Amino acid sequence: MGILLELENISFAYHTTKGETPAISNLSFSVMEGEFVALVGPSGCGKSTILNLISNLIQPEFGTIRIYGKPVGESSLNIGYMLQKDHLFEWRTVYSNMMLGLEINHIITPKKREMVQEMMDTYGLGEFREARPSELSGGMRQRAALIRTLAMEPALLLLDEPFSALDYQTRLNVCDDIGSIIKKENKTAVLVTHDIAEAISMADRVLVLGKRPTTVKREIPIHFDMEDRTPMKSRSAPEFKNYFNQVWRELNDEE
Repeated sequence: MGILLELENISFAYHTTKGETPAISNLSFSVMEGEFVALVGPSGCGKSTILNLISNLIQPEFGTIRIYGKPVGESSLNIGYMLQKDHLFEWRTVYSNMMLGLEINHIITPKKREMVQEMMDTYGLGEFREARPSELSGGMRQRAALIRTLAMEPALLLLDEPFSALDYQTRLNVCDDIGSIIKKENKTAVLVTHDIAEAISMADRVLVLGKRPTTVKREIPIHFDMEDRTPMKSRSAPEFKNYFNQVWRELNDEE
């Protein structure tokens, strides 16, 4: 298992007519193949900015981001980006929404169609193929959005608070669904969340970020002594409270 993603000494600032606002300072971390890493930190510390940098939507002022050792701008590997809103189009069926990325990139093939249909069947959306997004529950919409992202076969999946718009009960169920799907599909993922429990229940490692300009304050490996780990099972594990307290202390440490 090698290093898929590496950020080395990343710094970034926003520039406006009013001046410069440093967002990230000397940030470094890496993500292994098949690993799930969660980023938590104070509101406004730059968590989403980090995902935008990884996806090459913006470029760092200093430092290097690599995918399998190559600068991210030179990598040909797909990076999937799942946002807070599902952005499903009501005028398209659920199936055609899932095919949208393939359609835009002109890479629809019989094999791709079969893959999307198999994921729909596997993850409980097969009977809604010809439905409209408004006919789906919030959790089903998020599953549809994830399948749309996975259809592009990304090497890396970026998740920017994808459950934040859901009510608490739905959020727990969808978190469990999405976590299980990512594990089953053996995807490497980076999750940004303000929810400590969500980070601990889903991730293999939690990176706690400091105030802006942010950097990594502490790295907390997560391990639960159980078979067939799921986010819901993790929340009930005896180790969960200890991990929660560790992250909470770091986030509330003002020194």
